Amino acid sequence: MSNEPFPASPEYADVPQYPIESVDNALRVLLLLGERSHLRLTDVSQYLGVASSTAHRLLAMLGYRGLVRQNPSTRCYEPGPSLDQLAYALIRRLDVRSRARPLLEQLNADLQETVHLGRLEGGDVHFIDSIESTRALRVVNRLGRSMPAHCTSTGKALLATLSEAELLAVYPDEELPKLTRHSIGTRTELIEDLAEIRRRGFATSQQESEEGVQSLAVALRAMRSPRLALCASVPISRMNATTRKRIRQHLIEAAEAIDQLLP
Repeated sequence: MSNEPFPASPEYADVPQYPIESVDNALRVLLLLGERSHLRLTDVSQYLGVASSTAHRLLAMLGYRGLVRQNPSTRCYEPGPSLDQLAYALIRRLDVRSRARPLLEQLNADLQETVHLGRLEGGDVHFIDSIESTRALRVVNRLGRSMPAHCTSTGKALLATLSEAELLAVYPDEELPKLTRHSIGTRTELIEDLAEIRRRGFATSQQESEEGVQSLAVALRAMRSPRLALCASVPISRMNATTRKRIRQHLIEAAEAIDQLLP
């Protein structure tokens, strides 16, 4: 057993009103594994203050989900494949933003409109970067915001990359929540819209997420995780056929350039 003192478990909020001890213990084990290269059964038992049999059951469940694995030679527990994938995905998301930022800045300068980079998270689109237009009348940036994917051009561009089975898993119900009176309200409408998006290669939002705002979005081609899309949002008063064509071309070129930068 290691002689190192156990680190205190971090706390970032008030204790939940109805804490679930088994879940808390599992999370504490994963946090401890972040501090050490491996754990023995006795380490986990002592750290949690539980019997060895309880610690073993907990580790077995974590192993079942691939969050830990037992080294057959040492019998110690190490990070499992699922934990490695999670860590890689988080690091990669940060890397995506830093790599794409110069091209997003160039897109913003070329269009002089607000531009966004978003990723798909279930039925929501999460905006991981956004640069606001410098014009007096402009669409505000959405950095850090999450919105229903079917109500945004960014989200629809990303949903169009899903298979039918994946889409039905995200939207098991026919009725969909709406952000404005223009939002798509049913799964049937969404499926029809996504078919058109796949045909033409870009998505639009006609005041579907916000009144007075129109936008275009293009998904990056590489089907990596996370799925990403670029978007430009424009006040409705400035949108016309010429502007729409210009934005579409710039988005396609920027998306292709970002695709080339990402591993």
